[in-house]
Amino acid sequence: MDNVRRDDPPHRGRGARRCIIGVLTGLLLCLPTATATPDSGGRTPPRGSAFMGVGVLAHDGTAPAARTPADARATHTEGVDVSSHQRDVDWKGLWGDGVKWSYAKATEGTYYKNPYFTQQYDGPYAAGLIRGAYHFATPDTTGGAAQADYFVDHGGGWSADGKTLPGVLDIEWNPYGSSCYGKSKSAMVSWIRDFLNRYKKRTGRAAVVYTATSWWSECTGNYGGFGANPLWIARYASSAGTLPSGWESYTMWQYTSSGPKVGDHDKFRGSLDQLRTFAKN
Repeated sequence: MDNVRRDDPPHRGRGARRCIIGVLTGLLLCLPTATATPDSGGRTPPRGSAFMGVGVLAHDGTAPAARTPADARATHTEGVDVSSHQRDVDWKGLWGDGVKWSYAKATEGTYYKNPYFTQQYDGPYAAGLIRGAYHFATPDTTGGAAQADYFVDHGGGWSADGKTLPGVLDIEWNPYGSSCYGKSKSAMVSWIRDFLNRYKKRTGRAAVVYTATSWWSECTGNYGGFGANPLWIARYASSAGTLPSGWESYTMWQYTSSGPKVGDHDKFRGSLDQLRTFAKN
């Protein structure tokens, strides 16, 4: 069997590929990029490589027409989310495509900082987008308060300038091990509460909670006590579907992982003016 070299890190998004070069044959094979998780039978990815929605396709899949949300009852404003996998992003191009807001991964656990964060956080601001930062939670490594501090100290803060969105807690499937990070439902709820309380104390804003309904049900027992925090729901379909307990509506919705340019595309539930108001307050 040929020895191989793999490009690292892979780019995510439409048309993303992982290329494998056979050292003996010299052949170049390019395959669609896929995220391997312990639950899907693939190799465990390295710590720090997680991204928003890493487990959604593997666990929830996708429904037809995911690229064309059909919730006509609400006005939506287009957004994107990115991580180090996208590297330097063409923010002016996204603005020209109608994207008005973005989130960049800032941190993971208390051990990882996104090396592309400056370009992915300051770039959209300069291009006219309203920007924010997210933290990928790893409840199996350190406590919720410690991770909130790490997030705020490394890009996850907030300011009332009308162009900076509140920070996001990305709490979802564990790409490095068991789905619920080895925690009981009550222990997971306590961890999330510790993070949210510390973030609010540090910044004065309630953090947005990004999650998927099926993960929330499995790992928190569908706990309904965090409704005061804005919800960012993950569901790759033509509607956001059933929401986790405690939320009557979503604030953001990640509706596809295969949108133009960067892959992950999202909807803010409201107009651009409402988005600016949300950023300020």
